[in-house]
Amino acid sequence: MKQLIESVVTPLVDFPEDIVVSLKEEEKKLIYHLTVNEKDVGKIIGKNGRIAKAIRTVVYAAKSDTNKRVYLDIM
Repeated sequence: MKQLIESVVTPLVDFPEDIVVSLKEEEKKLIYHLTVNEKDVGKIIGKNGRIAKAIRTVVYAAKSDTNKRVYLDIM
């Protein structure tokens, strides 16, 4: 899942070396934290959050086989 997030985000940013994806696993959910350079945050969020919503849709659709819910936080 980390590779998927990185491959979707990398073409959108100016500083791909600053992309960090971390995972926090809880009992019933998986939370992925996406951190990018502060100059790229606007590009990842997009107008009215459209790009962020599209990225989340791709991640949620590709969720793992576990019964855990998947979340993506963008920082």
